[in-house]
Amino acid sequence: MRQILHALALLCCLHTAHPFCPAQCTCVFHGRTDGAGSRSVLCNDPDMSDIPVNVPVDTVKLRIEKTAIRRVPTEAFYYLVELRYLWITYNSITSVDTGSFYNLKVLHELRLDGNMISVFPWESLKEMAMLRTLDLHNNRLTSIPSEAIPYLVKITYLDLSSNKLATLPSNLMDIWPPFNGEPVTSNASQKVVLGLQDNPWFCDCKISKLIEISKMAVTPVVLMDLFLTCSGPENLAGVLFQGAELDNCVKPSVMTSATKITSSLGSNILLRCDATGYPTPTLYWTRSDGSLVDNTVQESPGDGVRWSIMSMHGILHKQAGNYSCKAKNDAGSAEATISLSVAGSMSTTISPLKTNTGQDLAYGTDTSISTSTTSMVLSRRQTTVAAPPAKPKTTLSNGVQKGSLKPAKIRQGSGGQKFPSDEENKKRYASKSVKDLEIVEETSDSAVLLWTAEGLPKDSPLTVVYSPYGEDGEDDFKRTVETNAGSGKILLEELLPGIRYSVCLVAKGSAIGKDPCIDFYTLLEGGQNPFFIIISGIVCVLVVSLIGLLLYKILALYCKGSEAAQDEEELEKESYVKFETITMKQRTMNSHPTELWARRPTHESERMLLCSRSSIDSQMTYKSDSSRSEYLC
Repeated sequence: MRQILHALALLCCLHTAHPFCPAQCTCVFHGRTDGAGSRSVLCNDPDMSDIPVNVPVDTVKLRIEKTAIRRVPTEAFYYLVELRYLWITYNSITSVDTGSFYNLKVLHELRLDGNMISVFPWESLKEMAMLRTLDLHNNRLTSIPSEAIPYLVKITYLDLSSNKLATLPSNLMDIWPPFNGEPVTSNASQKVVLGLQDNPWFCDCKISKLIEISKMAVTPVVLMDLFLTCSGPENLAGVLFQGAELDNCVKPSVMTSATKITSSLGSNILLRCDATGYPTPTLYWTRSDGSLVDNTVQESPGDGVRWSIMSMHGILHKQAGNYSCKAKNDAGSAEATISLSVAGSMSTTISPLKTNTGQDLAYGTDTSISTSTTSMVLSRRQTTVAAPPAKPKTTLSNGVQKGSLKPAKIRQGSGGQKFPSDEENKKRYASKSVKDLEIVEETSDSAVLLWTAEGLPKDSPLTVVYSPYGEDGEDDFKRTVETNAGSGKILLEELLPGIRYSVCLVAKGSAIGKDPCIDFYTLLEGGQNPFFIIISGIVCVLVVSLIGLLLYKILALYCKGSEAAQDEEELEKESYVKFETITMKQRTMNSHPTELWARRPTHESERMLLCSRSSIDSQMTYKSDSSRSEYLC
């Protein structure tokens, strides 16, 4: 008896400590003998038109039911930091602000069923990290945007029944097994309950995954009502999901050109993948860390078929790794991975560059490449290794030929250049040299130098010296890279755009003053050589001159025609015979169509958006039995 009296006294004390409760609500404190407890508040006055603002801050469960409230304002429950259950059911709510549930960090259950909500602020769910139950049934929702999907990942009870939903985002089911890649288990704690009945579903590929789940015998996604019914299209109206068969709805399949590729340092490669599926899948490439690759191109030659090519220029060791080609459509997704390895070594030297103020500036890192082949993946299941492609010759005003297979203008090095060498090696290699210098693949900040070592051992030390043209005697602008004669190739990096450079090769023991050198130009920032601009200007002058000549000819013909008309009038005055001009019959709109227009034949080259070739003889790529032929670059 004394324990009962003590409990009643404690309850009275707790009520005295929390005396405030909204006038139109009922507050109940659920205490325990240890002094702890929780409070629940029920507001169900039919005359209530606003969310109460004086709810006790220690409330754990708040129920607002059967009132005249029409709107949930911003931060309506800001001070209820201990709130775990919020039921706002069967009211007249039509509007819910984005910040309505701000600061509800421990909320587990949110129920808004039985209202008139047509648009729900899905982004407001990010404030409720602990939310597991979301009940929106018996409202007026017409769609769920794709932006809502990240906020539904942790929801285990989602009721969207009795709304006006005709479709769902095709990737909504991807957040749950088996579509998220996790194994299907029978563990009850991992079940996800979905209420989707009583909606006008349009059965097409967008909800094909939902239809597939309804047919599964064992699945972690549990439907409240298994008898979901199609409302459209017309041929499936009234058909249960379990018996619906969707036409032209095929998951994507992906095939890559190779699974493993090893390419040399500094080379260029092309990675290709092909996908089939209906609707036609979209393709995108990702790196090992999941980031997207931008330098890609893709084309769809027909319905249900798409291919994509990813290009990589001057690859480095840091670019090695796995590259995934992912295909996705409304029916599902698929991916294939290519593992890229980079072979070759590099040596690094850093030389300071002095500015006009006399301060030292790190100019960058020079990289010497010990391999010289260029690997290009051009066809399915095939890796083609070839030398760098020949560029069209462009003769500049200074006599330098860019991009030709023959060496450009080669000049002898300055006699003032001095490099360490011993007399014994100088006598040994006096008749041996490095020749055939060639610059290929120049850009605005880099260039690739090729050479041929005649008679020198592959491990013979070789020094590459390059600097802006005219600065041969200035050590501040001169840069050197140590390599060996057998590499035959080196990458010159950290160059300045639009500048003429001189580069010389000095073999250890060679005669001073006879070192082969070559001049070249780097491209401008936009990728154009400065001499291209000069050539373009000359072309513009020629075009303007041609236009002026054509105008002169037209005026001359017009004046001549006027004189001929005057001569004809004089002739009519002095002769008995009137001359008439025979003219061609004018075409009319009633003439045969072939008399009005002639159809220009369309060549295959105009219909192809992109053609790929893997060699001089094009190799046909298998697509499907019904698709047209594809060629690889």
